[in-house]
Amino acid sequence: MYIPKHFALDDVPQAVAFMQKYSFATLVTAIGNHPEATHIPFITEQRGNDIILTSHFAKANPQAADIDQTEALVIFTEPHAYISPSHYEKLQNVPTWNYIAIHAYGKAIIIEDEAAQLQMMETMISTYDAPYLQQWDSMPIDYKQKLLKGIVAFEIRVTDLQGKQKLSQNRTEVERNNIVDTLSKSKDSVVRDLSDYMKFNH
Repeated sequence: MYIPKHFALDDVPQAVAFMQKYSFATLVTAIGNHPEATHIPFITEQRGNDIILTSHFAKANPQAADIDQTEALVIFTEPHAYISPSHYEKLQNVPTWNYIAIHAYGKAIIIEDEAAQLQMMETMISTYDAPYLQQWDSMPIDYKQKLLKGIVAFEIRVTDLQGKQKLSQNRTEVERNNIVDTLSKSKDSVVRDLSDYMKFNH
């Protein structure tokens, strides 16, 4: 990812928190010259010095056949907004787009062990729908085993983490305040989220 120095997001805990908050990501792999992508939720954890991404997808997904054969790229991105040149002090300016994105690279390892697969499912449920966990626990093991046969579970140890937060850091104080003021009044919650990040990184 192209990252000018003033837009770099180098704080690992901050990057991990972003990945956990905006966890529905894009998994990209390529065999030969044919890239494939799947949009799935991830669990992001720090285990010691490692960042581990865990997820699963349908076994029928063609990408599942070679997920562990090549390096994977997982793209986390969410709040973004159009930035009008009307916010700038000088007339000779052009529009741009502010956003935050994290690119995580690593090789996928298939989770083969049934107990580990079940643990992965329970972690996913606890993260996204904790009340459902009680219903999940009441289901018979043979039903769960049947479900597991239809998925490919995997984890990725991140070997390269690239973060970018393009939040008008290269603009003047007045211009940044103009942008934050406008974005914070938007009816779009995604745009308002971006204004909060701009305030935090001010």
